[in-house]
Amino acid sequence: MTSAEEPPIVFVHGTRFSAGQWSPQLAALEDEFPVAAVDLPGHGARSDQPWSLTAATEVIAAAVDSLDRGPAVVVGHSLGGYASLEFARRCPERLRGLVLAGASVSTRGQWARPYRWTAGLVPRIPADRLARWNDRLLRRLYPPEVVEATIRSGYAFHTLPAAWNEVLGRFDAGAMRHVAAPVLILNGEKDTVFRSGEREFARAHPDARIELIPRARHLANFDDPHAFTDAVRRFARQLRDDASRSGSRRSLNAAEPPTEG
Repeated sequence: MTSAEEPPIVFVHGTRFSAGQWSPQLAALEDEFPVAAVDLPGHGARSDQPWSLTAATEVIAAAVDSLDRGPAVVVGHSLGGYASLEFARRCPERLRGLVLAGASVSTRGQWARPYRWTAGLVPRIPADRLARWNDRLLRRLYPPEVVEATIRSGYAFHTLPAAWNEVLGRFDAGAMRHVAAPVLILNGEKDTVFRSGEREFARAHPDARIELIPRARHLANFDDPHAFTDAVRRFARQLRDDASRSGSRRSLNAAEPPTEG
């Protein structure tokens, strides 16, 4: 059972996936924290909804409000990380902490070129073929308890072009200046592309730190679910403890008698 002091946590999935991506984390954290995972527009249960960053931030905000516990820790992976950065800019009062996973590389300039190429290629391949390839890949790399929820939820290949075409050219380390909450940059050690800007992202924020999941790649929460979950847990506990200490200091200051001049 969670206590009133535990910060709520909202998980935001990556490209083509859905809320099912976070099934290992939800199961591991739900006894301690209020938790939720969203389907972004065009994904999962919202497959028929058109993608936009505006709609994505509204989905995240609704999930935070549904937990009814105030500002939340938002954990965003890849596409979901950039959507979470946009949420942080638009809804700072709803954010208690931000975990950026696989989303600390600029989407401007040279880095955008291969993703624009991919976004253009995907519509040319039948979706059922892409789904079969993804199913086989996930089942070959990961145990069923980690990926079956993702596989059952299906894939949002039809949304990929619109999503990445909006994200590309929009985000760089400067986006961190709009985040009015502590940040954990949580990357797989071997995710060389999406962690390539992590130092610049961290330097752009006064309260950001970097943590790496050893030997993990871009899907770090699949590669090592325990380590990924533990990093999120420790970050949320730290936010709770910092808030508790801050509240105690305010109480002590309020209790001190005024000094005579």
